[in-house]
Amino acid sequence: MEHTPTGAGREIQLAPNELIVSKTDPSGHITYANRVFMRIAGYPEHLLLGKPHNIIRHPDMPRGAYRLMWQTLQSGREFFAVVKNATIDGNYYWVLANVTPDYDLRGKLQGYYSVRRPPSRAAIAAIEPIYAEMRKIEAAHGKAEAPDASRDWLLAQLQEKGCSYQDFILNLNADVLRAKGVNG
Repeated sequence: MEHTPTGAGREIQLAPNELIVSKTDPSGHITYANRVFMRIAGYPEHLLLGKPHNIIRHPDMPRGAYRLMWQTLQSGREFFAVVKNATIDGNYYWVLANVTPDYDLRGKLQGYYSVRRPPSRAAIAAIEPIYAEMRKIEAAHGKAEAPDASRDWLLAQLQEKGCSYQDFILNLNADVLRAKGVNG
């Protein structure tokens, strides 16, 4: 089934100094959500805690982006991405996400820690057509193959440019990441 971007809803924007913070267990279920997260996404705490973090997944997000994220995290590395999330009432918001594996003192994975801030508008403009192409690729493949097919396409595009996904995302958001006075 081909995905058609919803276009419905309106964009909710974080203030430049706001941070969304959440923690999950190793399987991606939310164990902590800060007040900014609850306010922006529109969920009260009791509807977030214990739920899969993908409760806020927007249908415009290609599955291949999440495949890349999980592979990066499972290799023990942090992950950066520009992500479109859905609110409880059908609106959406863009974030520059940094997701980091969280280990205990013995090195055992406890879960994941995510800090999200507003991305640059240039980053959103650059990533939207990439995600649209990834969704087209996913629509042309079977459900099982779709995430790998779109992820592989993305990585091939970036390899042609001579950069990694992380470098691509960080370069698009260099000004945002240099900003001072960010609050969570």
